[in-house]
Order: sequence, then structure tokens, then C-alpha cells
Amino acid sequence: MPLLDRVSTCARVIRSTGSSGAAKCSVPPLVIRNDHARHCGRVAPAGRTPESQSRGMSTSADSLVAFGQQHVTRGLGRLTEAVMAKGEGSYVTFEDGRRMLDFSCGIGVTNLGHCHPKVSKAAADQCVNIVHAQCSISFHGPYLRLIEKLLPIMPDPSLDSFFFWNSGSEAIEASLKMARQITGRQNIITMQGGYHGRTFGAMAVTKSKTVYSEGFFPLMPGVFAIPFPYWHQLGLPLNTSEEELVRLSLYQLDLVLKQQTAPRDTAAIIIEPVLGEGGYVPAPTSFLHGLRAVCDKHGILLIVDEVQSGFGRTGKYFNVEYSGVRPDIMTIAKGLANGFPLSGVVSRKELTDKLMPGSMGGTYAGNAVSCAAAVAVANAFREEKVLDNVSARSSELLTSLKSLRDDPKLGSMIVDIRGQGLMIAVEFASPSYSPTDPALVSSAPKNLASRVAKRCMEKGLLILTTSLYEVIRFIPPLNISQEDLQKGCQIFAESVKEVVREG
Repeated sequence: MPLLDRVSTCARVIRSTGSSGAAKCSVPPLVIRNDHARHCGRVAPAGRTPESQSRGMSTSADSLVAFGQQHVTRGLGRLTEAVMAKGEGSYVTFEDGRRMLDFSCGIGVTNLGHCHPKVSKAAADQCVNIVHAQCSISFHGPYLRLIEKLLPIMPDPSLDSFFFWNSGSEAIEASLKMARQITGRQNIITMQGGYHGRTFGAMAVTKSKTVYSEGFFPLMPGVFAIPFPYWHQLGLPLNTSEEELVRLSLYQLDLVLKQQTAPRDTAAIIIEPVLGEGGYVPAPTSFLHGLRAVCDKHGILLIVDEVQSGFGRTGKYFNVEYSGVRPDIMTIAKGLANGFPLSGVVSRKELTDKLMPGSMGGTYAGNAVSCAAAVAVANAFREEKVLDNVSARSSELLTSLKSLRDDPKLGSMIVDIRGQGLMIAVEFASPSYSPTDPALVSSAPKNLASRVAKRCMEKGLLILTTSLYEVIRFIPPLNISQEDLQKGCQIFAESVKEVVREG
């Protein structure tokens, strides 16, 4: 079957499923290689010998992995050397036949589960209307309809100006450009432990791990960091009061503005309301209010990065709603389109009117198919009462984790359980922390988090670690069933007990 006919067939199949279930297509899989589209391992391209065909990709799982290891850039890390073949709801299936409960959601992306039928149908329908309506040429319908859907759920009514791009990193890049051009200032203040992406500007304001910037210096200049109000960052005991943590962090901000970057040179302060790669640590409400007050006093813009914490992940559409603090600029991505590449930068029209036309843009920015998928996501949130499910499942998850922590057989191996909604972390004790770290426990088994995550995978649960510390993060689908959540919690508890027992 010709390539275009096969694509059209798949699109028709997806649209015809409606909301009854995940889309399926019986058309044989394609491999794109050397500008030829062919059935994998079946027919050699015209003009090629069978020997040249044998250098193509085999359909066996092991051969696919070997092919990827040979040809995919080494700079990409992977949790597992396997090939993911299918996603459906809360589960993913690999080419080797393993079916796993997914508590990773593609790192907080598929908030409505894999291949949500309404989202897949909306994207397929858009594919036969227009796929690429370039944003610098004209408006397109899905872009405008998405804005219409998002306006009512913004955390502050002042947020009324939208620019859509592709990835979270790109949204951060755009926010930094906007802050500099709007204020006429250069410098940015960021948080220790914060993660904002791997592109050049985003990498410069990322302070969660050196792996993201090692070997790439000099980075974008004009970036200064202060401690996030997190006991690890400040070298204080776990039971340090929130008031003290906030006081110390705001004091460090005051020092930075007096010693390193004067307010008149400072364009923005950027913060994740919940640290992501820094360990799933919610920012105290008083700290966000303190940042807002400093920004208002000095004409500095407050950039709130909701790339991972947004779209219901923490129980509200946007985490900053818990504090009531108004962002000047807010970045969004991940759950926005449930797996289709789309991000956004939202601000006030009075600010974005200061931008020069042409200073924002991008070839694929605000792609029509991705925007159509995002419109369907917004509709599903409302129609399926997703936030209600987050509240119910969050309570069950926290109850299960706290019960595990209190198990006398585990001793003091679980040192912290934190987070909001379905963005929850468990931190384990470690014998490998710095001697000055208050969480150092010399008797604890080494590498607890990574070992527990690996054991969970062996038992059929896909779950991720995060941060410099021994932390496992829970980011299951927001519409996960009670049964599947309980199943995941049981696998996690079994894995923790086994690994701790092994020492």
C-alpha cells in the first residue's frame, strides 16, 4: 500500500473509533530509512539488493534495541533498553511483549492516559483539514479555539496573551526573551534545584543537576541563583519550620539583589511552584508571596514555570492557584496536549504589546494538530471531572505511602513524603549524601531509589527517580482508576520491602 494511502487509512481508523476506545490500525508498521518508506523487513526498496535490505531494521525486539543503540545519539539517556510499542490508558506495552502499569506518564505528559480516544480523534480529524498553518503567516482555528478554552482556567484574569510553541524548553526560552525585551534588563534570578530545560537559555537557569550543563560552558550570562526553601538546599534538618526556610531563602534573595545583580539590572525571577527535577518540593505560599512583593517593589517580572505542575497534576489546573499569586509570565507544556508537542507562554497583553512583531515565532510553533488535541484535552478535563479524580486518588496514594513509612520493618528508611495532587515524592535515607547533609544515614542501603525503581519495573510498574537525592516520584495518569492506583501502590510497597531487606 502506498505511504499516503496508509497514513489516510490510519487516520480514518482513528476517527472512526470516536470515544469508544483506543484507536487501532491494522496497517503494517513502517520504517523510514534512507528516504524510503517500506514495510519493515519485507520488501527491499527499488534498485536495492536483498543484501542492502538486510542492513535495515529487523522486527524482533532485540534487533530493534540493537539498531537503536547503534544509531541513536548517545546523549540521550534511557530508563530501559527496550522499545515501547503501544500505550493505552494507564498501561504501555513493549515490543518484547511486556505490559506495564505506567506511573511515569512520559514524565508528566500523558495526564489523561495514553491515546485518550477523544484526543486521538481530534488530532486525526485535524490531519485531514490542515496540518501546518504557520503562525507567522496567519491565524488558524485550533490555535484560537485553544486560547478560548484556556482563558477561563487561567490562575489570574490578567493572563490574557498567548504564544504557543513546541516544548517546555522553548517556552522557557521565549519567557526569558520576553522578560528581557519588556523590561529592558538582562539578568535572571533562578532557584537552586530548579529545572527548566536543556536548550541554551533554559539550561542556564537550570540548577538541579550539573549533567544538563556539564561541558557546555560558557552558558548564557546574567543568571544568578538563590536557595529554594527546601531543607536539603539550606542544609537544615527535615523538621525545620516552613517559616524559617522561607525567611532564609528570602534573605538570600535580598543579598543577591544587593551584592550580585541590582534590581535595575534584573529582568525576572523564575520559579517552578513545585520543584520537578529538584525533588518534587512544593514552594511555600509565603515564599511565592515574598517573591511577588520583591518583584512588585522593583519592577521585576515573575515567571512561573508550570510545565510539569500544570494541567491538573497537583489537583488544580495550575499549582500557583494554591497561593493566589499572580504570575507576570507563565509557561505551560507537557499535559497541555497529552503527548502532542505543544507548549505555551502566557502573559498580560499590556506586557506583550511591548514585543516587536517577529521577535517571537518558530516554524512549527502552535501546530494545528497539537492545538486541536489540546482543545480536546481541555474538554475532557471538564466533561470527565478529572480534577475530582485527582483529589480522590491523591488521598489514597498518600494514605498508602504513609502506611508504608510507618512499617516498623523499614525503620527510618523513608525520610519524607511530599507533594500535592498526583505529583508526589518519596525520599529515602542514604549513606552517600554529603557529610554535612542532615539526611545522611550511614546504615541505609545504597542507591535505594534507583534499586526500588528497577524492582518495580521487574514487577510491571514503570516509575521514575528524580533529583540528586534518593527520591522516587509518582506521576500516574490523572484519570487513573482506584484499582490501578492500588495495584501500583502494592507493587511499590513490595519492592521497597524487598530492597531494604536485601540491604
